[in-house]
Amino acid sequence: MPRPLVVVAHPNLARSRVNRAWADALGASGAVDVHVLGAGPVEGRIDVSAAQSLLAAHERIILQYPIHWYSAPGILHHWLEQVLERGWAYGPGGHALEGKELGVAVSTWSTAEDYTRTGRYHRTLDELTAAFEAIAVRVGMNYLGGHFLSGIGRVTDEQLVADAGTYLAWATARPRPPRAENRT
Repeated sequence: MPRPLVVVAHPNLARSRVNRAWADALGASGAVDVHVLGAGPVEGRIDVSAAQSLLAAHERIILQYPIHWYSAPGILHHWLEQVLERGWAYGPGGHALEGKELGVAVSTWSTAEDYTRTGRYHRTLDELTAAFEAIAVRVGMNYLGGHFLSGIGRVTDEQLVADAGTYLAWATARPRPPRAENRT
């Protein structure tokens, strides 16, 4: 299987303990290509053609980010708006991502118990990341679901290393059959 692509979307990756550790571990593995948003030659400027070429060259794409106000950070939304163009990702002639796989890797400060139907937020992380499943369906991708790490303020260095290994195994696992609800 070709190497997966992990797109890291963090507003300040240098100060991130978890997302930086995940990106470093995956990149060091040699089994995953890591692309950090905002790390290009001109910070904040998106080279749409280069980003589309990067996505087209990979069969599995993982969007990695911390939860911000129960959603993805603005940097990821802006990147998706620019890169997933009509005529390329969807719409007439837009077939570039069809048949590929999309997943998310998400970190949260709040605990896993907070993200349950009876927890503090009354929503699960699957529910809060459902927009990415809708995006996958819209552009003809198969949705993988997510790798989640909650309660990051309480995660020890050893637990973080172990979780990075679990994340790597998940990201590089054999291709999965499409979810039944994704098939049309």
